[in-house]
Amino acid sequence: MTAKVEIYTWRTCPYCIQAKNLLANKGVNYTEYSIDGDEAARNLMAKRANGRRSLPQIFINDHHVGGCDDIYALEDQGKLDELLASSKTV
Repeated sequence: MTAKVEIYTWRTCPYCIQAKNLLANKGVNYTEYSIDGDEAARNLMAKRANGRRSLPQIFINDHHVGGCDDIYALEDQGKLDELLASSKTV
């Protein structure tokens, strides 16, 4: 099985676009929650993201991995593919 990937975004956010491009280039299917201007949705995201309100916020198997810089750091460290290949929660 493959990982369940979720990403909270704003449509015009350049960091959101970068993070989605990385996932797309890896052939990853993900669920996108576009929360443009929806404060209630952003508050729910922040609860899941340990209080972080910046976008994007990315979750792999219900584990919060962070934002765009965080997912690129995982890629640079060679850890992202392992997370994406797993279907286990962390």
